[in-house]
Amino acid sequence: MQKGTINVQTENIFPIIKKFLYSDHEIFLRELVSNAVDATQKLKTLASMGKVKDELGDLTIHVELDKKNKQLKVIDRGIGMTAEEVDKYINQIAFSSAEEFVKKYKGKSDADKNALIGHFGLGFYSAFMVAERVEIRTKTYKKGGSTKAVKWECDGSPEFTMGELDKQDRGTEIILHIAKDSEEFLEEYRVLNLLKKYSKFLPVPIQFGTEKVSEKTGKKDKDGNDEYKEVEKPRIINNTKPAWTQKPAELKDEDYKNFYRELYPMNFDEPLFHIHLNVDYPFNLTGILYFPKVKKNIEVQRDKIQLYSNQVFVTDSVEGIVPDFLTLLHGVIDSPDIPLNVSRSYLQSDANVKKISNHIMKKVSDKLEEIFKNNREDFEAKWDDIKVFIEYGMISEEKFYEKAEKFALFKNTESKYFTFDEYKKHIEKTQQDKDKKLIYLYTTDPDEQHAFIETAKARGYDVLEMSGVLDNHFINALEQKFENASFARVDADIIDKLIKKEEDQPSKLNEKDQEKLKPVFEKFVKKESYNITFESLSETDQPVIITQPEFMRRMKDMSKLGGGMDYMGNMPDTYNLVINSNHPLIGDILKEGDASKQENLVKQVTDLARLSQNLLKGQELTDFIKRSVNMIGK
Repeated sequence: MQKGTINVQTENIFPIIKKFLYSDHEIFLRELVSNAVDATQKLKTLASMGKVKDELGDLTIHVELDKKNKQLKVIDRGIGMTAEEVDKYINQIAFSSAEEFVKKYKGKSDADKNALIGHFGLGFYSAFMVAERVEIRTKTYKKGGSTKAVKWECDGSPEFTMGELDKQDRGTEIILHIAKDSEEFLEEYRVLNLLKKYSKFLPVPIQFGTEKVSEKTGKKDKDGNDEYKEVEKPRIINNTKPAWTQKPAELKDEDYKNFYRELYPMNFDEPLFHIHLNVDYPFNLTGILYFPKVKKNIEVQRDKIQLYSNQVFVTDSVEGIVPDFLTLLHGVIDSPDIPLNVSRSYLQSDANVKKISNHIMKKVSDKLEEIFKNNREDFEAKWDDIKVFIEYGMISEEKFYEKAEKFALFKNTESKYFTFDEYKKHIEKTQQDKDKKLIYLYTTDPDEQHAFIETAKARGYDVLEMSGVLDNHFINALEQKFENASFARVDADIIDKLIKKEEDQPSKLNEKDQEKLKPVFEKFVKKESYNITFESLSETDQPVIITQPEFMRRMKDMSKLGGGMDYMGNMPDTYNLVINSNHPLIGDILKEGDASKQENLVKQVTDLARLSQNLLKGQELTDFIKRSVNMIGK
């Protein structure tokens, strides 16, 4: 029996490790299982080279819980270790790394501490975050005189014991004697959830306990249906060959859908389509990204990409690791170039991660362009579900915009789709104003703004449907990109002012008439909310039209979504009340000698205009209905 003291000059490392990793102490199981997988994979490699004499046999890794004795075990049949290797890798290398870690840990900020853990061989020692004592029982695959099994034990102090052990089978058994403050890890559900979280796709089978499953008996019941019986079987935690590790040529569309269900068992929506990533230069990267149906609340979509390193789960919080708009996708990214034991803040500043991020963005845009070119009809059918994602990318990433402007689409109120270039050609002959500026008309609600849309169409204009959650931001971005063009919501002003072609047509009301009528209209609206003007419109236009100025309305809409203009959201709404001086009814109101009748008519046409903008509610709406019924009766 050998006893020894680890040469740690600074202080006992174990409290430091425990304190450092306390907020994420559950990763100990990920580390130990990953080590077992590494040992098994190394054995397979050596066997393929002819350097292992014995049959490999069953290589399943076993995680065992002994609640009575407060033990958690991780057992593999991998390469194992000799006494010399235990001394080298456990007592010397890892402990010297730990000592260096302790020195660098002191005086660091939390962000710096998070960046340190990946640079030290502390995977095995994460066991001391939850264990008061740890045993290693190991036997090497090698044959010969110095290959006896070894037992190593440490209680979290700098002292350890190491000696020979009677163990026949190769491989390593790690036994954790769970500490009192970590007894949650003696609960089966807790260990099971951790294994499913971190080890769901590891390449070596991992067994944890047993489970009851239904199996066919081979018999039929009286109705001719298959009979089933419940049997107890080993519970294998992981899928050792997930879809992203296979070649795309080996997979069918149904395989990708099944894998999506495996990743998101509670998501019942089918993905729209997928991208299979497979890169080996200038870095290694595999993965599958799915385009989900994006819901109105884009925040709900986040935290759905799972990041892996060699099939070991790292995180599902990938903001800053991939471009922000890609966080709306679902799926898996796996790269051995992503360091495993680091925080997200470290990943965000890692050069390899940035290269990976840029490459994924390129692959996504290439795939979208390919779908658009090969099957435009299918692309258009999916557009309403993916437009939020594409708009988000175009707003936030210049490189993505440059690619996406070839396949991004406009949709008009007749549900026809156009690329940016196609739509420009579609409207440039009709929707240029007198200054040769191209005006893009749009609606955010085709039902609510129907009257304004019809007025625009009557002039031969086309109206875009821009009712998406990001469309206000997107419009602002496009106005900065498009030359000599602007966007105007179809109800932002009277149509002849939105696209001003020439001087106004003559008015049937002179200035004196207008001054006479204006005070009557002012009685029925709040002066601070309405700007009253007279316009010489067509006789077929409405007598009174209410519009909301484009700038004010757009800023308020953006503030609701968090456009950095929250103060706009608190400002009162302001409107333009436009009186059509050429409408016969306005002429009749002017001529009406009975002041009471005149006021009733003014109130009625004003309320009709307010009703068209959904501004008439409560008592005012009730009064309007009563007044309308009385007028019809007369």
